[in-house]
Amino acid sequence: MLAQIAPFVVRAADKVPEADDVVAGPWGALMFVLLIAAVVFLCFSFAKQLRKARAARNAGVYGDQPRGPEEPERTDDPTDQGRLTDE
Repeated sequence: MLAQIAPFVVRAADKVPEADDVVAGPWGALMFVLLIAAVVFLCFSFAKQLRKARAARNAGVYGDQPRGPEEPERTDDPTDQGRLTDE
């Protein structure tokens, strides 16, 4: 008896939705907008942290000699041959 009912149960459970029924809807759009907002927020936060780190380095917080913001940084790279870099 179970063998006779099984094909009907499987067919009822394996219904494939129509192409128009599968949409992201308003929740998908909301998640997309929230992800974009999160990326923008993280980019601004990262830029802010870089500015704070640069100011701290210029003030000598990291053990370097304090220097003005206009002074270019000397690199310690031996392949650079003493060239100055602009930030």
